[in-house]
Amino acid sequence: MNVLVVGGGGREHAIIMKLAESQKINKLYCTPGNGGIKKYAQCFSVNATDIDGVVKLAKELSVDMVVVAPDDPLVLGMVDALEAEGIKAFGPNKAAAIIEGSKVFSKDLMKKYGIPTAKYEIFSNSAAAIEYLKNENKYPAVIKADGLALGKGVIIAQNFDEAKDAVISIMEDQIFGKSGSNIVIEEFLTGPEVSVLCFTDGKTISPMVSSMDHKRALDNDEGLNTGGMGTVAPNPYYTKNIADVCMKSIFIPTIKAMSKENRTFKGCLYFGLMITENGPKVIEYNCRFGDPETQVVLPLLDTDLVDIFNAVINETLDQLDIKWKNQSAACIIMASGGYPKKYETGVEITGLDEKGQLNNSLVFHAGTKLENQKFYTSGGRVLGVTAISDKLNVALDIAYNSVSKIHFDKMHYRKDIGQKALKSNKIQEELICY
Repeated sequence: MNVLVVGGGGREHAIIMKLAESQKINKLYCTPGNGGIKKYAQCFSVNATDIDGVVKLAKELSVDMVVVAPDDPLVLGMVDALEAEGIKAFGPNKAAAIIEGSKVFSKDLMKKYGIPTAKYEIFSNSAAAIEYLKNENKYPAVIKADGLALGKGVIIAQNFDEAKDAVISIMEDQIFGKSGSNIVIEEFLTGPEVSVLCFTDGKTISPMVSSMDHKRALDNDEGLNTGGMGTVAPNPYYTKNIADVCMKSIFIPTIKAMSKENRTFKGCLYFGLMITENGPKVIEYNCRFGDPETQVVLPLLDTDLVDIFNAVINETLDQLDIKWKNQSAACIIMASGGYPKKYETGVEITGLDEKGQLNNSLVFHAGTKLENQKFYTSGGRVLGVTAISDKLNVALDIAYNSVSKIHFDKMHYRKDIGQKALKSNKIQEELICY
């Protein structure tokens, strides 16, 4: 098969490197790609949100499948446009992608179908939102922009002043653009967070290995929210018992709810969960592979990813037995100094081999460009360094050892990725890997 992957980050690099393992792949293409992806796929300059451009490119290349990986083109309807031209595409259509495209929609869906989530209220007026916060007077409070915001559209306010500032910033100053026209204010849940990505063809749902993301920029979960500074998999808090509860009360009900709403979801559905004292609850849905969760989950996959993508598209997922390695994976994100705020680009990266890789780890390029066979930074999150081992502490040691061999000026990474997982007293006895 000739396959085109849409996107240009670490998630897309992870997808491409897993597809490259398949005997069924003839040629891999990517648009726009990045410096590291160029070593595994032929890259083009069509933007990931250019629907007409991607359709035209897919036709010119006569591809057998297009994998639409990022949220923006999915929410804009890229899969619909490809399918209208008879091109097979992996990912949800526009009607289904709204599950991430609108937090108002997803929260109302959960309320309607009894899917456990935090209590919430929706506002389209900043004065009404501020008045609600004043009357409710419960902190921390979670304030979310309705639409897409590069994974950063959530502000956790510790007091009224912070909450009021958050509402004004999102709704009036529009720091997240039109995504903040409506907001969701919800109760602050406590407990371990778990990310579970699932393959689904709209009828069958198959969870992948669970993972634990680290959103804050600095050690000890301090600093600003980012798109993710590292991940480990599996997540030790995601026990067999919790997995069973999630399947019955969250995963299957969500798929059924979307079908009942005439929004059948086919692709990868991401569940951001909080394991509270009252059981698991949904924090958020994503309509695609998580980033950087994909960088620890896909390396643990034993089944041919091409077969899975085909089964999802053809609605035959129930006929496929998906296998996973009984191992652990750890990913350390190497970011530009200053991320997620202002940072420099165009800085040379040293320490990688000619394919942008290292011996003992997988290096997923997120924000890199390739010029004259040298790699340079081109984004905030630059590299994701992933290692696999039978034990998580060993995988972390290998990953950090690999990180120490890479250098670029003002690089920044967290030194405590995976420490919460290692401290969990549940890590060995009830570990689940599916």
